[in-house]
Amino acid sequence: MAMMNRRTLLTRALELGGGAALLAACGSSKSTTATATTTPTGSATTAAGSATTAAGSVATTTGGTAAAGPVKDLGAMNLRLSWIKNSEFAGSYIADNKGLYKANGFSSVNLIAGGPSAVAAEVDVSSGTALVGISAPDLVASAIGQGGKLTIIGAQYQKNPFCVMSLASKPITKPEDMYGKKFGLQAANQAVWDAFVAATGIDDSKIVKFPAQFDPTPLVQGQCDCWFSFVTNEPNTLKTQGVDTVTFLLADFGYPLVSEVYVVKTDSITTKKDQLKAFLKSEIQGWRGLYSDPKLGATLTTGTYGKDLGLDTAEQLLEVKSELGLIFTDDTKKNGLFTISDALLKENVDVLAKAGIKIAATDLFDLSLLKEVYAENPDLVAAPTS
Repeated sequence: MAMMNRRTLLTRALELGGGAALLAACGSSKSTTATATTTPTGSATTAAGSATTAAGSVATTTGGTAAAGPVKDLGAMNLRLSWIKNSEFAGSYIADNKGLYKANGFSSVNLIAGGPSAVAAEVDVSSGTALVGISAPDLVASAIGQGGKLTIIGAQYQKNPFCVMSLASKPITKPEDMYGKKFGLQAANQAVWDAFVAATGIDDSKIVKFPAQFDPTPLVQGQCDCWFSFVTNEPNTLKTQGVDTVTFLLADFGYPLVSEVYVVKTDSITTKKDQLKAFLKSEIQGWRGLYSDPKLGATLTTGTYGKDLGLDTAEQLLEVKSELGLIFTDDTKKNGLFTISDALLKENVDVLAKAGIKIAATDLFDLSLLKEVYAENPDLVAAPTS
């Protein structure tokens, strides 16, 4: 059930009527965000010691220039996550647990969980509940099209996590392999699949649709031949159950949307520039820390931040390793985490246009703060050693 709701959130902007719903949400008062779960993590305050001492330690372990003298007090900061506190946000957990946010000037950081009952991240950012939200380009673009004053300042996932999964014993490795096969497709994901079809021109009429929910048991039982999923999720769930699978990413076949993007109010790029740069630096350091120690991210997920969710550490570790492959690409290893190449920016707006969302790259993305962070901290550009 949880996975169904997650997919509904991610595909809302592409569904019929989704834009109007998001506009109504973005126009709501701040009180409408009460359904999101806010948890003050607090460990940044207790684990780091003095800001000056922590800054030196951070620079040694995760990269970045240590502050000379006292760190500017940037106050408390709220980060709105796109989903529940699973390993999807393990880099942020490390940034908090290791005192990186505090070392860069924040007195405390609240990680606000999303989930099935939470409003869209765009709403929490627009209302001022969160300085930064984690979302997807299609959702942000739809909100902008309906009047939202929002901008994406970076992207965690360089490759979209949607994939087609099949059993290793009967592998399907490209879209054309699906012709004549039964494809488990969830209703909440129909819009994403339709956008993929439009972007690639594959003959969807040759694929037999199998109405599905989000439990991939029908694939395992042979009721269908392939399954629509997140590459970070269902394949790893089945792997822990002893079922080997094969996947192909939509991103490798013409669906280049980045994902897990950082969205902010457009005016905050100017009015809260120091806070946003400190946030980006902290996140870069946290995700670099995850790259070097994936197990720490999984352990923090199940033992601290997502402790009440009953998550399995072994599965969360598999998910961490899967998402690192979406984050640390050839481009980001060369240009730095969360950057988006000019070619990829163009591909994103082109595929959005094919899905019926027309927007210029300059109206959706502004990577100027990220460029400043890397100019000031050049040692953060290259990928860390594992």
